[in-house]
Amino acid sequence: YDELNGGTRFSDLNDVKKAIARAREHNQKVLLDFHLSDNWADPGKQLVPEAWLAVVDDIDILKDSLYNYIFKTLSILNDEDLVPEMIQIGNETNKGILLSPEDNATWTLDWTRNAILFNEAIKAVRDFQLMANEEVQIMLHLAGPGNAEWLIDGFIQNGVTDFDIIGLSYYWAWHKPTTIVETGEIINTMRKLYPDKEVMVVETGYIWTTEWNDAAGNIISETHPDYHPASPQSQKRWLTDLTEEVMASGGSAVIYWEPAWVSSPCYTQWGQGSHQEHATFFDFDNNLLIPGGIEWMEYDYNMVSTSMAESTYTDVQILFNSFSGDLKIIQHKSIPDTLSYYMTDTLGNILLKQDFSERETETKIDEFPFGIYLVIVSQNGKTIKSRKVVFNNI
Repeated sequence: YDELNGGTRFSDLNDVKKAIARAREHNQKVLLDFHLSDNWADPGKQLVPEAWLAVVDDIDILKDSLYNYIFKTLSILNDEDLVPEMIQIGNETNKGILLSPEDNATWTLDWTRNAILFNEAIKAVRDFQLMANEEVQIMLHLAGPGNAEWLIDGFIQNGVTDFDIIGLSYYWAWHKPTTIVETGEIINTMRKLYPDKEVMVVETGYIWTTEWNDAAGNIISETHPDYHPASPQSQKRWLTDLTEEVMASGGSAVIYWEPAWVSSPCYTQWGQGSHQEHATFFDFDNNLLIPGGIEWMEYDYNMVSTSMAESTYTDVQILFNSFSGDLKIIQHKSIPDTLSYYMTDTLGNILLKQDFSERETETKIDEFPFGIYLVIVSQNGKTIKSRKVVFNNI
C-alpha cells in the first residue's frame, strides 16, 4: 500500500480528518466506515489487518485490540470536533470481520466469533458516546437486499442487537435479478420485523457510459433493461426510482458510491486511474453532468419516510449504554421548564418516570430484562425527544 502513489496514504486517519472537516464546512453529515482490514473489505474479502494477524485466533486479545482501535479513533476525532454522525462496523460483512487468511479464502460464517467481535466494537462506540456526550448511530452493513433477512436474523439471534441502522448495498450488476421494487419490499419487511432499526441503501451506483477514461479496468459493466442504454439520464432515473421506492417502503436514506471517483494519476493495486469513472457524476473532463445523476439529490420526492417520525429535537441528547444500562440525558441549551423522561416497553407500558431540571441527569437501568425500550423526554406533556434503545444485559 505504501509503495503506491509515492507513499501518499488515502483513507487513513489523517485522510479521514480532512474528509470530515470538508464535510463539516458544507454542513454535511458523515458516515464513517471502519473496514477493519488493510485492504478493501467486501463480501468475499474480510482479511484481518496484518498488525493483528498474530492474535487472529486469540479472541480475547483480538476483541481488546478492536475495542481500543475504535475507541481511540473516535476519541482522536472528538479532540478535533470531527465526530461522525454514523459509524459502520465493517463493510459488507456477509461473512463476518477480521478473518484469518485461511478463513478468508473460504466461505466462513462463525456466528459465535462474530457476536463477540461485533458486540465489542459496538461497546467501544457506546462507551465513547458516554465519555464524549456525543450521539452516534451504529450501522451494520450487508451486501445484497436478498441477504438482509437471514443475516440480520443471525445477528439478532446471536445477541448482536445494539445497533441503529441496517445498511444495504444494492447494485444491479451484482445483485440482479433483485429489482428496485423487490428491494423496496425487502426494506418494508425489515422495518416490520425490526421497527427499532432504520434501513438505508448505503451503497448503490449506476453507469452513465460504457466508455472508459484510463487503463484501469472498470468494475461495473451491466445496465438494467429498463434503464438502458447507459446515459446520464438513465443514471438519474435509476437513482430517483430507487429512492422513491426506498422512501415509500419505510427506508430512510440512499447513499451513492462513488460520485467523484474520476480518473486521476493515482494508483490502486490494480492500476493507474479510476475503476469507476463511468459511474461518477462527472464527465471525462471532470465537468458535472447536467442532466445526470447529481439531480437525484434535488428531485421532489413529495413523501416522508415512516422512519422519520421519531423525534429529533437537537437540544436534548439521550445516551444509553446497552451493556451497562447507563442512561444519560443532556440539555445542550437550557430549557426553562422542568422536563420529564420515561422509559416504556414495546407495548407502551411505562416502566420508569422521572422529572429533572438539571443540564445533565444520569441513572442506571439494570433491573429490566433484555429487550427493546423507548426513552422519551417531554416538556409540559409534549414529547421533544425520543430514542429506541436495546438493553443487552445478558
